[in-house]
Order: sequence, then C-alpha cells, then structure tokens
Amino acid sequence: MNIILLGPPGAGKGTQARHLVEGRGMVQLSTGDMLREAKDSGTEMGQIVADVMARGALVTDEIVIGLIREKLTNKSEHGGFIFDGFPRTLAQADALEELMTETGQKIDYVIELQVNDEVLVDRIVGRAEEARKAGQPVRADDNPESLKVRLLAYYKQTSPLIGYYYAKGMLGGVDGLADIEDVSAQIAKTLDS
Repeated sequence: MNIILLGPPGAGKGTQARHLVEGRGMVQLSTGDMLREAKDSGTEMGQIVADVMARGALVTDEIVIGLIREKLTNKSEHGGFIFDGFPRTLAQADALEELMTETGQKIDYVIELQVNDEVLVDRIVGRAEEARKAGQPVRADDNPESLKVRLLAYYKQTSPLIGYYYAKGMLGGVDGLADIEDVSAQIAKTLDS
C-alpha cells in the first residue's frame, strides 16, 4: 500500500509517518531525507544533488523524481511507501502518477491532516517554547512569522492537491489536531477500510 500524507507544516505528517513505519513496516519517502542521503551517497545522482545544493539552487522536480524512482525500484520487502513532503505541486503530482504507473505501482490513499491555522501556530510556538525550556534544539523556523510564511507557501502551492486527489476519489481527511494516538487510529481506520 502506498500513501501520501498531506497537510501544512507542523500538522504532524512526520510523526504519523514514523508510526506507520514502526507499525506497518512502510518506508517513509521524505524528500529532505532523500536529498541529504543522495548528497552523501557518492552516486551519480548524489553528485548532481550535491552540486545543486552547493550552489544554493532549488532541486528540480526531475531530480526528486529520479530519487523517488531509485527508491521505488529497490526491491526490498516492506509494507509500501509513505510520501511525506512530496508531491507539493500539481506538476509533481502528475509526475508522481506517471512514475507510479511506469513502475507498476499506484497511490492507494491520500490522507489530509486537517488543522485550524491559528491552533496550529499556537501548537508550533508552544512546542518550540517547551523545547527551549528543556534545553533541546528548536527549528529556526518554529516561530509565528516563519510559520505564517510556510503556511502561505503551502496554501499557494500544495493545497490545490486536496481538490486534485478528492476528484480522483483518493482523499481521506483526519483531524490533525487530535492527540497523536487518535490521529494514528483515524489513519489506520482509513487504511484498513
């Protein structure tokens, strides 16, 4: 089973992906992780990624799709893929669909972690404050101003995917502001239906 987790920054996609990896043996495909891994791999694709990142340029959709292709064609046993942070745009969604077809696979579900923006901002700022008090590292962009910029980018680029996948009959929504265990249970119910 292959799924996409959609939702704004801070909605809990990474946390829920980790639960699915642990509970169902799925493989999380996080674009950020894949880019870092490729950069350090020494492969031809890794060298391309390293060069782009060294220039401070944005990694193209073609490069990200190439990295995903490598993961999809790796024949290790697992419970499916979780796409976390990809696709972010309609063009990427189309490219992913083509790649899945090309590799004889498909996306089974798209799960939107639905949140209220004001509550989300409060949650992220509170999480950062708790981390500071505990002497733990805090993401530099876990502050109200940066989060609002990230949310704006999400709504401009990524939220059209909600309609795209709804129209394809693939979209399910869960309350992303519920307790972590409740969100996991809602996702499990969707996947097991």
